[in-house]
Amino acid sequence: METIELSLTTPARPDVIDLTAAAADFVHARGDGLLSVFVPHSTAGLAIVELGAESERDLLAALDDVLPAMEGKWRHRHGSPGHGRDHVVPAFVSPSLTVPVLAGSLALGTWQSIVLVDTNGDNRTRRVRLSFVGG
Repeated sequence: METIELSLTTPARPDVIDLTAAAADFVHARGDGLLSVFVPHSTAGLAIVELGAESERDLLAALDDVLPAMEGKWRHRHGSPGHGRDHVVPAFVSPSLTVPVLAGSLALGTWQSIVLVDTNGDNRTRRVRLSFVGG
């Protein structure tokens, strides 16, 4: 297994950050196998979505609908108002995902991108681990 860790600085607001190019660079010319993507944080997740057609905003809006960042709603109360919601996000947006790699290229669909979903403005430094297992 080969692993690298990305370090990202995220905005102080909920955001969806594209990781596809970094993932593609990492697996380039590695042959067939699996890419594991993992975010070691309790307030962020990963997804595969279409980008550039407002899907990012739709995803964040859906999370706001299901998990509103309202002060007083969440029992977990340290951090900024509504921060308890951020600790529930990984139950809805997984902290890990796996993508097939064929001939050193991500086997994603035409409109699919790998993204970090971060609703937590309190922690703006994020790590993402990319691991490749050859087949």
